[in-house]
Amino acid sequence: MIARLFAAGLLVWMLGFAWFAIAIPGPADDRVTDGIVVLTGGPGRVQRGLVLLEKGKARRLLVSGTDRRVRPRELAAVYGVSGKLVDCCVDLGNDAVDTRSNAQETAAWVDRHGYKSVRLVTTDWHMRRARFELSRELPPGVTILADSVVSEPGLGALFEEYHKYLLRRLAAPLGI
Repeated sequence: MIARLFAAGLLVWMLGFAWFAIAIPGPADDRVTDGIVVLTGGPGRVQRGLVLLEKGKARRLLVSGTDRRVRPRELAAVYGVSGKLVDCCVDLGNDAVDTRSNAQETAAWVDRHGYKSVRLVTTDWHMRRARFELSRELPPGVTILADSVVSEPGLGALFEEYHKYLLRRLAAPLGI
């Protein structure tokens, strides 16, 4: 009996990992949202957010998890965007240190601006957990548009992220 339960659990875990690795979320469509939030930590994320902002896909952009030493003009220079755009429409959030605190920082920003929709930009393999954390922090009625930056994650990165995602899905309802 215990062996069958273990085998069933192992099968569910393996199928879950296969789904997680194969069905990685992709980029979003061209819908306009009130705001864009970029979670720092991976290549192409900030660039994607700035391009979307330049195209008018939202009014403002939050770069969550920014190092405290980064200044708006430095961001503009590094990513080749106008200083005017950064000055008017980009907020650098530097309170977040992980995905959960990214979600908290984002929720406070969304609330401060009264937004009803936000485009979440992060790497494809990170999107499920980031979206889960953000959905837990935002008030009901705020729409999250998941917009993944395409990457080529290795098996190790997928394996680690799958377990982080599983742990958060299990721990969050328990208040952990």
